[in-house]
Amino acid sequence: MSGQPILKADGVGFVRGGRTILDEIDLEVRAGEHWALIGANGAGKSTILSMLGAVVHPTRGTVDVLGRRLGRVDLRELRGLIGHVNPRHQVRSALTVKDVVLTGATGTTELMMRWEPTPEQSARADELIDLLGMRGLADATWPTLSQGERGRALIARALQPDPHLLLLDEPSTGLDIAAREHLLDRIDGLRAQHPDLASVLVTHHLEELPASTTHAVLLRDGRIVAQGVADDVLTSSLISETLDYPLSITRTDGRWAVRTAR
Repeated sequence: MSGQPILKADGVGFVRGGRTILDEIDLEVRAGEHWALIGANGAGKSTILSMLGAVVHPTRGTVDVLGRRLGRVDLRELRGLIGHVNPRHQVRSALTVKDVVLTGATGTTELMMRWEPTPEQSARADELIDLLGMRGLADATWPTLSQGERGRALIARALQPDPHLLLLDEPSTGLDIAAREHLLDRIDGLRAQHPDLASVLVTHHLEELPASTTHAVLLRDGRIVAQGVADDVLTSSLISETLDYPLSITRTDGRWAVRTAR
């Protein structure tokens, strides 16, 4: 992957039911970059993330993920190289935290019948649980976890196959302030410890962006308003244009805050 983008979208459009969801999307993400996708509801953020996660194909244009072009690669194989964190992930059994993390090795929501992790897979799960600050919860079952604990477990699960790319779909959904801050601290720490990891995070709220965010894309009505280095894109004027409302953006100690412009 040296010198090659982790992700590349070129002239991408997506149409569903006769409605254009995305139009003329161009995007490149390289190793070590951490992108934020920002936009109002219906702007097309989750659709882009689904393409980057090899879940859907573009209607037009091309998408290359980890050097493989959608439409020319086995999607199941490609998905195994991508860590995808969805807070709406369904776990129907009373799996332990470690079991949930181990399902990342098989890309399933439940432990596969007659499947046993290798010693290396088990050791990696333990390492990731520790990294996400859950050492004392490894044997806790899913129904007993808070939303914040579930979020951290799902990030560990996504990292189990040692992906080059991590996709985070509104990871702070449903969290109180303390749990959100804990999660964002863990994401910052994770990025620091894995300097070659690339990530894309979708959110509606700038306050939910980790300080380690390096780049951003602003979406409005399926089109890109602006993209590039975070400090150049997450400005009062561009955010106001994207969300069609006068807003004032500040950044303190790496974190963003939003207020109505006066």
